[in-house]
Amino acid sequence: MAKNALGKGAAAVFSADEIAIDELTTLGGLSKNKKTESNSIFEVELSLLKANPYQPRKEFSEEALQELASSIKEDGVIEPIIITECSDGGYYIVGGERRSRAAKLAGLEKIPAYLKNYSPEKMLEVALIENIQREDLNPLEEALAYQQLMEMGNLSQEEVSKRVGKNRSTVANSLRLLKLPEDMQRSLSEGKISAGHARAILSVVNATDQRILFAKITGSDLSVREAERLASEMNGTYKPSEKSSKKSSTPVETRDPDLVSVEQKLIELLGTKVSIKGNLERGSIVIEYFSADDLDRVYTLIENK
Repeated sequence: MAKNALGKGAAAVFSADEIAIDELTTLGGLSKNKKTESNSIFEVELSLLKANPYQPRKEFSEEALQELASSIKEDGVIEPIIITECSDGGYYIVGGERRSRAAKLAGLEKIPAYLKNYSPEKMLEVALIENIQREDLNPLEEALAYQQLMEMGNLSQEEVSKRVGKNRSTVANSLRLLKLPEDMQRSLSEGKISAGHARAILSVVNATDQRILFAKITGSDLSVREAERLASEMNGTYKPSEKSSKKSSTPVETRDPDLVSVEQKLIELLGTKVSIKGNLERGSIVIEYFSADDLDRVYTLIENK
C-alpha cells in the first residue's frame, strides 16, 4: 500500500505502481464475455455493475449526483471505479458507486474500472476507507461499518483502527453510538442530532434523563455544548447525598404502574422532567423547566395539544 494510504480515490487503496491509467487505451472495449486479467483497468458496461452488498453508505444525495452527472457529461469519468467479479459474470462495485450512478444519469454506457479480486471483508474495508476519506458517511453508517468489519474479520477495535487509518479512540467513540435507542439512531442518521449530541445523551446515567435530553435537543435546538452542560447537571442529580443515604433503609413505596406509564409519556411529549405525585384518584403533576425559553417551549407544546 502506498505511503499516503489514506489519499483520495483508488490511490487510497492501491500503490501508484499498481494503477496505470494509460493502460485503458489498450484494454478498453473489452467484451463482456471475455475473461479479464485481474489487477487491470478496462471499460466495463454499466449494465454489468451491481452495488457492493457491503457498501456502508446507504444515502446518496440526488442533488449531488445530478451535479456530478453534469461534470461527467463535460469531462467524462476521470478516476476509475474499483470492481470485483461476482459469480454470475457481472461485477460488484467496491469503490466508486457514486460515480457509477452519476455516469448512468449522464447517459454513459461504459465506465473505466480497476479490477481486483476481493474477499467480502476486503470489499467492506475498501468501501469504508473510500467513504471515510470523502466524508460521505453519516455517523451511524460509519459506526455500523466498523461493527461489521469487526464481526466479519473477527477484529479488535485496535486492528480496525489500523486498517482504516483512524485512532482507536475514534473507532471506539463511533461504536458507542450504536448503544443509542433506535429512534435516536434514526435522528442521528437523518442529521436531526449530531454525533456530539449523541455522545452527550450517552453520557447521561439515567435512561429517563437520556430521553429528556434527547427531546430537549430536538425540541429546543440545543447546541452540543448546551447538551453537554445539561447532561452534567442531570448526572449530578443522581449523586447520592448524605441525606438520602440516611434514608436508604426506609422501604421504598411501590408506585402504580399506570402512573409510571403516564409520567413517562409526559416526559417524552414535553421533553423535560415530569413528576406525578399521588394516586389515580388524586394528586399533582410537576413539570420542570430550565430557562424562560424552555418554559415558553413547554407552554407552547401544552397549548397546541
